[in-house]
Amino acid sequence: MSFVVELGPALPIIVGAFVVAALISLLATPVIRRVVDRLSIIDHPDERRTHASPLPRGGGVAVAVAFLVVGGGLVLVGGSLPGMPGRGSVSDVNLLGLFGGGILATVIGALDDRFDLRARWQFLGQLVLAVVAVVTGITVGFIGDPFGSGIIRFAAPIGIAFTVVWIVGMINSLNFIDGLDGLSTGIALIAAVTLGLLSLTQLVNEPLVAILCFVLAGGLLGFLRWNFHPAVIFQGSAGVMFMGYVLAVLAILGSAKVLVALLVLAVPIIDTFWVIVRRVSSGRSPFSPDRGHIHHRLLDLGLSHRSTVLLIYLVCATLGLMSLLVSSATGVLAFLVALVGFGVVAFVLRRDPAEAAS
Repeated sequence: MSFVVELGPALPIIVGAFVVAALISLLATPVIRRVVDRLSIIDHPDERRTHASPLPRGGGVAVAVAFLVVGGGLVLVGGSLPGMPGRGSVSDVNLLGLFGGGILATVIGALDDRFDLRARWQFLGQLVLAVVAVVTGITVGFIGDPFGSGIIRFAAPIGIAFTVVWIVGMINSLNFIDGLDGLSTGIALIAAVTLGLLSLTQLVNEPLVAILCFVLAGGLLGFLRWNFHPAVIFQGSAGVMFMGYVLAVLAILGSAKVLVALLVLAVPIIDTFWVIVRRVSSGRSPFSPDRGHIHHRLLDLGLSHRSTVLLIYLVCATLGLMSLLVSSATGVLAFLVALVGFGVVAFVLRRDPAEAAS
């Protein structure tokens, strides 16, 4: 893995953007907590949740604010900053889709936090976000050839369909794994850092995308201070919708490094897959809540709350490091092995004792 030669002058901007975004999120979260408390936007405990007392939700708005302020500010005035890189292949319309879609995602999620929208309306909102991305030219037009050095191009309809599935799938994967304090926030942080580092390599060379990835990572880190166990506030749909959409779009803008994001996010993706399969096979809606997620099963095995979260962090970080170090073909093979391996583990962990004995 070799980084772009002109990376040096941009390092102060990358580090500064990360730190400023982290500070904004860190300081904004208590303010947002007071607001959502006043509005009674509260997550109440039940049999499938792990918190014992009501906690405010919607704290992910702080991450959105940090990203929009720092990332948007750099895009608008970055040209006057020494060391600020060019936009590469990212157009003004693409940036409109990224930031405009991010704002819309936060608004849709905040409405769900406030009014508990039905699953069908949440799904419709996710489709609208995918359409925003497509209309602003953010589509997966190609992926790297996993068995060679070239690329595989998609016909326009296939690329659009892939993009819609990718964005909706990313949002739902992070939503489904958002069941323990700090879990989805930390996973998204690991993914953002990985995509940021990859965007700085000579293979991709999209420094603006890298900076935006580190801005997102900084916002997530600042929020994690309040969201890690024992959490005082949750991401809520506002945070999940925002970070799912932005991560999905940044992966596309970073030269469509979708396979890397798949490898980093293998745990939530596989968790989502098995949850949907199990729910549909039992005649229930794929969006119906239960305690069948992998983190619930790890808790049932006796792991503590923090141990479960840190274990999943470790797995995601390991897969992220692997995605940076291996070749495309090896990466695809690693993803397939992870997919099968974690799928088997998830299946075994989700079996009821009665099933295991039969």
